[in-house]
Amino acid sequence: MKESSACRAVQFGLIGAGAIAQAYGQAFAESDRAQLAAVADCRAAAAEAMAATFGCQAFSNSEAMLEDAEIDAVIVCTPPSTHREVCCAAMERGVHVLCEKPLAVSSAAAEEMIGMAEARELVFTMASKFRYVPDVAQAKALIAGGAIGEVVLFENVFTGRVDMTRRWNSDPRIAGGGVLIDNGTHSVDITRYCLGELAEVQAMEGNRIQFLPVEDTAKMFVRSRDGVLGSIDLSWSVSKELPYFIAVYGSSGTILVGWRESKLRRSGDEGWTVFGAGYNKLEAFRRQIDNFAGAVRGEESLVVTPEDALASVQVIEAAYRSLARHEWEPIGEPREELVG
Repeated sequence: MKESSACRAVQFGLIGAGAIAQAYGQAFAESDRAQLAAVADCRAAAAEAMAATFGCQAFSNSEAMLEDAEIDAVIVCTPPSTHREVCCAAMERGVHVLCEKPLAVSSAAAEEMIGMAEARELVFTMASKFRYVPDVAQAKALIAGGAIGEVVLFENVFTGRVDMTRRWNSDPRIAGGGVLIDNGTHSVDITRYCLGELAEVQAMEGNRIQFLPVEDTAKMFVRSRDGVLGSIDLSWSVSKELPYFIAVYGSSGTILVGWRESKLRRSGDEGWTVFGAGYNKLEAFRRQIDNFAGAVRGEESLVVTPEDALASVQVIEAAYRSLARHEWEPIGEPREELVG
């Protein structure tokens, strides 16, 4: 590994060459702070195809990449059940790690990875693209500034029809669960970001339209430590067809963070005030890798901290306990084997 320097782009390796890795490849092409130097995948053809597209080295396994590639950091884009092993192997070689969500399938695994990063003084955290959407950050600032008074209700919706019958995301041995741990990890991270620490959660499952071994539709209710009630709708089988994915209802106004625009309406306003252009996936990925590169170079702090990443795992653990027990669950207790 080369010593990272403030005068050059941080050199990254990608572990995994699936769909999410392709998005990272495009984001690297837009960055002047981070450069894609290598990609590794057990499917050699996939790694070679991606390397040809983005002009980097290809490896048929991550061990070879860590041994031979000149990299400062890696982005782990492998299935969740492999995250602990893959991340720890990289950190053992002194490589900084940005791990795709969910960080881990258990808080014990998450804590082990975070502990290794701290012991080796490495930058390590979970990827959470919606935290890099400017409109989400602006919504948080508006909430904190009292623009809509006291927050009463928070809503998040991530739903869409996607055939999951042949994807690893629906295999509980690989993914750790279904839509709760997949889309829900994004949800709990942005909910915590907007509302602060969460105290308890209740999760419910909808009908399994795709007949998967995991939940394909679920709803979570959360309560923040400040008493704000939130609801989260998740599905691979239905689409709510909403123009927004976050709605915040306050005592004196409403904030909507949308896919194409975000807007604010205070009590007494005749109309909405637009404050953002919505969600741009490529831009969010670029901001994410730039922030991580800046942290590696010692120039800025991580937007998503390891503590945020661990908290997201703990909330999802509590959600699965709730799903099994049909009751509200406190957040932060050890996970039981409840997915199936």
